[in-house]
Amino acid sequence: MEEKTIAVLTSGGDAPGMNAAIRAVVRAGIFKGFRVLGVRRGYNGLIKGDLVEMNLRSVSGIIHRGGTVLYTARSPEFNTEAGMQKAIQVCRAHNILGVVVIGGDGSFRGARDLSERGYNCVGIPGTIDNDIACSDYTIGFDTAMNTAMEAVDRLRDTSQSHDRCSVVEVMGRRAGWLALRCGIAVGATSILVPEAPFDLQKDVIDRMVENQRAGKQHFVVVVAEGVGNVSEIAKEIQTRTGIESRATVLGHIQRGGSPTVTDRVVASQMGYHAVELLSKGIGNRVVAMKADKVVDYNISEALQMKKPFDFNLYQIAHDISI
Repeated sequence: MEEKTIAVLTSGGDAPGMNAAIRAVVRAGIFKGFRVLGVRRGYNGLIKGDLVEMNLRSVSGIIHRGGTVLYTARSPEFNTEAGMQKAIQVCRAHNILGVVVIGGDGSFRGARDLSERGYNCVGIPGTIDNDIACSDYTIGFDTAMNTAMEAVDRLRDTSQSHDRCSVVEVMGRRAGWLALRCGIAVGATSILVPEAPFDLQKDVIDRMVENQRAGKQHFVVVVAEGVGNVSEIAKEIQTRTGIESRATVLGHIQRGGSPTVTDRVVASQMGYHAVELLSKGIGNRVVAMKADKVVDYNISEALQMKKPFDFNLYQIAHDISI
């Protein structure tokens, strides 16, 4: 009798905790009697047949590592019918009955398309932006927040020494979750996010002047990358206030590093849940976290959901930054 086979891949941007999810999928899969294949470099690997058999030892010692041992890539070819059919042929050749896809919305669209063509797929949300609508939490978010916080704390030390303003860009092209929580954690004077229109004079300059009158001489402004050019914002702040202002883009350091306890535990829970679904013959689902419980949704429904920004927390950040 041929062994039942499932596969696991990581797609899109890497996020700390992806390895913990891979480990959970492999070990839960083996526990439930599956043969588990790792797909290298996302959907590109599925198209090219770049697969490796995984066992208990191949995922030993990876839970603490950042990035993804399966590597990741974006795959324009997979968005075409021809590319998808190549991937399906690989699945057939290896008797793959289900695929666990760790990534973001784009990765889930690929999982949905494969599910519609007869292959059970389960998505696990892995992105540092925390912008997957169906899930309260995405793997990598906590680690990225802590990485950004530690970097801004270091910048603040030098800003304080020179009476400067540090304008710091954190990741979040379309979402301000990372900027909001990092900004609160570092005591930022102002936090600029894509979800909230801002007036530079009212929301930044006037607040800095008010704080100056209260004796504050150094400032931190946290900006989500989707808001605008931080170098231009820093120049404008310096022009209007006379305070030396420096722009810093944290960039990809936020993606790396050893995952926190939260990311390791959540990734393990989600990976196990994904395998449980496949073991029951259930696909076309996205695993999510709601009210601290692991749940799952139909992928198409999940992709249509909207995630409301936490404006209450944003107001708290504003009110306590005086």
